Amino acid sequence: MAETTNDALIHDQSAGIERLLEIMRRLRHPETGCPWDIEQDFDSIAPYTIEEAYEVADAIERRDWSELEGELGDLLLQSVYHTAMGEEDGHFTFQSVVRNISDKMVARHPHVFGDESRDKSAEQQTADWEKIKAAERAGKAQGGALDGVAVGLPALLRAYKLQKRAARVGFDWPDTDDVIAKIAEEAAELVEARDTLTQAEVEEEFGDLMFVMANLGRHLGVDPEAALRSANAKFIRRFEGVEARLAAMGKTPADSDLAEMDALWDAVKVAERS
Repeated sequence: MAETTNDALIHDQSAGIERLLEIMRRLRHPETGCPWDIEQDFDSIAPYTIEEAYEVADAIERRDWSELEGELGDLLLQSVYHTAMGEEDGHFTFQSVVRNISDKMVARHPHVFGDESRDKSAEQQTADWEKIKAAERAGKAQGGALDGVAVGLPALLRAYKLQKRAARVGFDWPDTDDVIAKIAEEAAELVEARDTLTQAEVEEEFGDLMFVMANLGRHLGVDPEAALRSANAKFIRRFEGVEARLAAMGKTPADSDLAEMDALWDAVKVAERS
């Protein structure tokens, strides 16, 4: 790679995306770049990409708009990083990635950019969107109903998407009562596994129960990943409330016991609702 530098662009705060692309080119330069950045590849950067996406979601959930600005920048950097490596290997460029997503958005919105009418319900637009995506998958030789659901998704979200895909072709319970009955069945099998089977079999039954719980969320119109994030946040908030009440008594959780902390937990819940 011939060394090229554009210091004026790198220090031009008004240069926008071109500045960031140049910064990445300099970081990845095999002779003058950053040793850590040079060593990275798609596999090593992918976990950071996932982490940054979650940090964006976290900032949104906390309504921290200043932090969201920074997190969106971090997420944008991940795209720039991957496209820089793609360009080095001759797979694609940043501009081809931009062109690809632009073409996709235009093709998937014929009611905005084409001749189709915008006078459709949200349900009809969703149905049309899915037809277009199905045609795209067919063009990529992804003929199976479950093809294209990313393996790298969080397991709970992937379960939700797999079940949603299966439901589109009629493989689904007709109502929530059937799903709840299946949850009871899977819970009973988990108890049996705990008492009589191996740890590997317990793990399998636990996975089956979680999979059906994700399906119940879909039937109820609940995103299981979002619901669990909210439950995690609620647990943190309430446990911190327990810690605060213990601290007011000159104690820590280590100085307490389950009965006392459980009573304080109930008090925190009551205070939240009042």
